[in-house]
Amino acid sequence: MVHAVNKRKSSVGRKEEKQVLPKLKWAGSKVQDDIFSDDVSLFKSHFDVDYESYLQRLWDANNDIYRILAEADDLEQARDRFYAYLDRTERKVFDLDNKLHILEKSTVRECIRVLRSIIGPINEFRTEFSALDSLWKLARNQRTELKEKISVGFILEFINLFRGVTGKSHIYLEDKEVEKGIPDFLRMEGREAAHLRTEILDEMGSGMLKYFKKYPSGLEEEVIGWRTENRSRILRHFKGTEKDWSSYTWQIRNVIRSSKPLADLIELSAEQQETIDRAVQHHIAFGITPYYLSLMDSQISVGYDHAIRAQVIPPKEYVDKMSELRPGRKLSFDFMGEHDCSPVDLVTRRYPMIAIMKPYNTCAQICVYCQRNWEIERVLEPRAMASKEKLQNALSWFDRHKSIGDVLITGGDPLVMRDAQLENILATLSQKKHIYRIRIGSRTPVVLPMRFTDELVAMLAKYHQPPRLHLSIVTHFEHSYEITPEAMEAVQKLRKAGISVYNQQVFTVENSRRFETAKLRKDLKSIGVDPYYTFNMKGKEETKQYMVPIARILQERKEEARLLPGLDRTDEPVFNVPRLGKNHLRAGQDRRLVMILPDGSRVYEFHPWEKNIKPIPPYNYVDVPIYDYLEELASRGENIHDYRTIWFYY
Repeated sequence: MVHAVNKRKSSVGRKEEKQVLPKLKWAGSKVQDDIFSDDVSLFKSHFDVDYESYLQRLWDANNDIYRILAEADDLEQARDRFYAYLDRTERKVFDLDNKLHILEKSTVRECIRVLRSIIGPINEFRTEFSALDSLWKLARNQRTELKEKISVGFILEFINLFRGVTGKSHIYLEDKEVEKGIPDFLRMEGREAAHLRTEILDEMGSGMLKYFKKYPSGLEEEVIGWRTENRSRILRHFKGTEKDWSSYTWQIRNVIRSSKPLADLIELSAEQQETIDRAVQHHIAFGITPYYLSLMDSQISVGYDHAIRAQVIPPKEYVDKMSELRPGRKLSFDFMGEHDCSPVDLVTRRYPMIAIMKPYNTCAQICVYCQRNWEIERVLEPRAMASKEKLQNALSWFDRHKSIGDVLITGGDPLVMRDAQLENILATLSQKKHIYRIRIGSRTPVVLPMRFTDELVAMLAKYHQPPRLHLSIVTHFEHSYEITPEAMEAVQKLRKAGISVYNQQVFTVENSRRFETAKLRKDLKSIGVDPYYTFNMKGKEETKQYMVPIARILQERKEEARLLPGLDRTDEPVFNVPRLGKNHLRAGQDRRLVMILPDGSRVYEFHPWEKNIKPIPPYNYVDVPIYDYLEELASRGENIHDYRTIWFYY
């Protein structure tokens, strides 16, 4: 979800310094100093909480900071004293008599870095909010002077930062500071050391496997049995045969486009049925293939299919917002700014050697939080195929831009096109000598695996001609529950033809529990799919309930994916900067946490991929509050203690 920094009056006393800056071409953006961001205010804070005890915990977390704030006569004095305190604290980290463990010292330095950034005047100016001003007034009990109500999420962010700078993060131990020390196995040698180390590793491994059992795949015998029953029920409803089920054309002809057949085949909640009806009424694209429906549990109470249902059954907030903004949907929901990256119809370009081509503007079914669903009028839209003229212009454009060597054909879903239509495009691109790779972005391996007929695979294989030209498939498995024998058969057909298959996962609340994505990586590799990207999900208010804080992606990568063998964790966690391109989240030097807003949202300054190459403006992004995310996990039965380190990922 791409949000803007809320429009607030500056509390920094620099209002008169603001310049009238030129508007960006894209209507959804604004410039603030030399930062750009989306111009939309979305978050609603939760204030119906008595947070006196939280405030007391905040001051107890660091009495030195409390005194600095409470005793300062004005904001600038508080700022100066705060900076001086952080300087002194950082110097203590390097003292010889400092007994903190070196890893805890690392956390101290990181918290100091973040606090310095948050209290910086330039970041207050750019975000139009001062966290320091709010903390200063809270410490002086001047709450009536606060310009914004302060949430528990905000307070918890600073409780952890204040603890962190004193070496009391509780990351490693819950009951005392982590002091200098060497693990016992490092004091030993030979087999004695190896046996002790093995015990530690066994404990880690068995803990991971315990979580894996929570997330069954569609390859498990019991799940296959459930889905066999589902298939029989669906075939009876549509008066189909087993032969029909294996036909992708039969699947497409019987795509479910309304709540009536869905409610007859699986249990739906009243709200789910209502939102589907409203989506159809307001011309919001909706569709589910019979095959994908068979992956859903017949009863809601089973619950393993939560990620599958969330893919295609729109939530109320989504339908409300899409309905409200229908007339201007293309501008309102183009949060990646593709209008500004399209040099010719059907082509998007953000990088020197890569371009995207979108010849077909619909899919076999619609994913609720798809990056481009605002472009799609309806599932299997008859007019989805681009005109011959547009196709020719787009293909000819590549002749004039010979630095492009990698073309991603996406949409929509190009594998819903007829074989001949797709082959015409592949044949033309393959004749351009500067193009050395063609990728096809498609979700058909997940939602319509029977599409991979022997004829299609043979046609694709014709254009896989190493070393001159490589062809590969990039797909979107979101959860282990989507991995089925049918999907494996489709992938294996491609692999046996020499065609690689990669996965781009969108990281959402539906696959972000402890080791849930790690399990997906392992199951993907088992059927021949290589994890490629894990995308931080973006969008706007219509999909905010799917959002996961960036801190959780970083935590997952460090604490869960890291336990897997290297061949399983080949994906890269990324944030797609609107109009510019991917920011690699593991590259900490390419982002900064610059502010914490009253509702607990973190504001990140993301640097473009062109950093150190071209002076392109950074982008300010407002993340979802960690507190809100943890509340959602708790409502799903998760033990929040398992996620306690999330606050220290910046």
